[in-house]
Amino acid sequence: MASKVTPRVRMPATAKAGEIIEVKTLISHEMESGQRKDAAGKLIPRHIINKFTATFNGQEILSADWHPAISANPYQSFPVRATETGTFVFTWFDDDGSVYKSEHKVEVS
Repeated sequence: MASKVTPRVRMPATAKAGEIIEVKTLISHEMESGQRKDAAGKLIPRHIINKFTATFNGQEILSADWHPAISANPYQSFPVRATETGTFVFTWFDDDGSVYKSEHKVEVS
């Protein structure tokens, strides 16, 4: 398990029906590509978040495969049209098998 891995999400808690809201996510992660060397000249093993998904009320709305070229602390944002009240679940999948989740509810009026 990576150290200090912290998912963060920023999005409105309320929206009007039909409004487009912006979802901003960031996860604190080293995203080690496996191509760098340490001070002793040895390769540092690859360790990245390799997949990100977002679901709304259980239905997948975004899926992205991430590769070693993604920078440390990857940021992902995307727009969503608010149509009904529900829960977003954001999931990050780590090379070491760890899964990080964050849930956020949106009230649509």
